[in-house]
Amino acid sequence: MTDRPKILVTNDDGYNSFGITAVADALQAIGDVTVVSPEQDMSGVGHSISIKSPVRVAAVRERSVPTFRCSGTPADCVVIGAYDLCGGMPSLVVSGINRGSNLGDDVNYSGTVAAAIEGIIIGIPSMAVSLAASWPELAKDHHWQTAAAVAADVARDVLNNGLPPLVLLNVNVPNVPHERLRGTRWTVQGRKPYRDRLDRRSDPRGGTYYWVWGSFDPSQITEGTDLAAVRDDYVSITPISVDRTDHAALAERLRASRQSRAG
Repeated sequence: MTDRPKILVTNDDGYNSFGITAVADALQAIGDVTVVSPEQDMSGVGHSISIKSPVRVAAVRERSVPTFRCSGTPADCVVIGAYDLCGGMPSLVVSGINRGSNLGDDVNYSGTVAAAIEGIIIGIPSMAVSLAASWPELAKDHHWQTAAAVAADVARDVLNNGLPPLVLLNVNVPNVPHERLRGTRWTVQGRKPYRDRLDRRSDPRGGTYYWVWGSFDPSQITEGTDLAAVRDDYVSITPISVDRTDHAALAERLRASRQSRAG
């Protein structure tokens, strides 16, 4: 009998989020799960790491899986979990379940996706899972079990079949009961242009402060993208490469350089 795979679970919503509890419980059916998660909500921190201050970790009691809260970022959690708290290098990193989608341009800001990227950098097959609970408006109900079941299915596939080098899976699940899912689509990352990005305000003392985010117009969605899939109640799975080199542009530049030298 082979050993059960070690699975490291993290997120950016914090160790008390409903999503991380749901996915950790679901993944116990396929592996030995360890949760290492930020001690507070760190949504939008992207791929930051703590290099100027120590990172502290504490065990969380009364959880169905070994759980640790971490003073650092989601990427810190992956490093600490992978190299220490899992008791050996994990076979899989699962980041999520995020409260809210990580679609289109949002992957560049997401701490959830960044944690999966950190796993890939370390050399561990990794996936990010998000529940699209704001589509197009804030949800009243959150179907965590739908996303947890999808996450477990994708995790089984990754553990059995692996992933290409430097590639993670960005999984976005519509916020609907499982029976309402229409299927799964493999998608490209869409664009999510925001409007009204900056809200400039004045405080009572005459100083200026800003709210930075903006609103999104769903009418701008392009077919075949992650955004279109979730809109239509399909699970979206987007392979994302950690290699950000534009190889086509590089090849064109090298070709032009050779032609210039030859001329």
